[in-house]
Amino acid sequence: MSTTAIKSPIASTRERSDVVRAPIGPIVVKRLRAVAAELVPPIVVLVLLLIVWQILCSRPGAGLPPPTRVIDETWDLIVHPFYDNGGTDKGLFWHISASLQRVALGYSIAAVVGIALGTLVGQSTWAMRGLDPIFQVLRTVPPLAWLPLALAAFRDGQPSAIFVIFITSVWPIIINTAVGIRNIPQDYRNVSAVIRLNGFEFFWKIMIPSAAPYIFTGLRIGIGLSWLAIVAAEMLIGGVGIGFFIWDAWNSSKISEIILALIYVGVIGFILDKLVAMLANVVTRGTSVQ
Repeated sequence: MSTTAIKSPIASTRERSDVVRAPIGPIVVKRLRAVAAELVPPIVVLVLLLIVWQILCSRPGAGLPPPTRVIDETWDLIVHPFYDNGGTDKGLFWHISASLQRVALGYSIAAVVGIALGTLVGQSTWAMRGLDPIFQVLRTVPPLAWLPLALAAFRDGQPSAIFVIFITSVWPIIINTAVGIRNIPQDYRNVSAVIRLNGFEFFWKIMIPSAAPYIFTGLRIGIGLSWLAIVAAEMLIGGVGIGFFIWDAWNSSKISEIILALIYVGVIGFILDKLVAMLANVVTRGTSVQ
């Protein structure tokens, strides 16, 4: 009679589960190390900058407040961002929200117009020869130089600010889209001719997917310029907005509030850029031009 032990199905299942679970530990450790490699360097640099800032600005006669004083003087703004006392006396949430609404509208218009004009310039030689020199000249005009013209045309600060956002962010979108369209491989064009795609099908199935990495590069540049433009424009047009908040704090000699607002501006700009980058990675499946 054979003495070979017969393993039960339950024991075999446990052994298989142990084999499957075994690699989980090293995987978790590897991921934690990757996260630490991403987070530790900026945290260390930030702490060092805060220490240097604290030391330099704690000296007698320093023109800027140290971080501890900034936090102390702006604590109410930090913990109560949603207050609304009417007029322009509002929390930072409402100022940032108003600025983001203007950016969203102006940037959306710029994206539509920029992609359309960029496609035209990239696809048509005649359009490129006629429009490209004009675009190259207009894109060098500083954003705030357009504001007086916009105020004269619209006679209102709100549409003027939106126009400044549009005119600032549209140029990189046009240029990058045109470059992407011109760089479509000739093989793709030959295939579209063989399978007889019409103009609309060629646009959606060939042109846009092929040029998408370049388009999103322009969109990322455009969103950054939009956020820069709105802050500067709101300093001049007034009303509710983060730019007006900064200018009003300057007029009231509240330097700590200016520093807090600048931190928020930087963080919001960083988030906007990352959102467009995430959308680019989804649409282009990680092939977007960096």
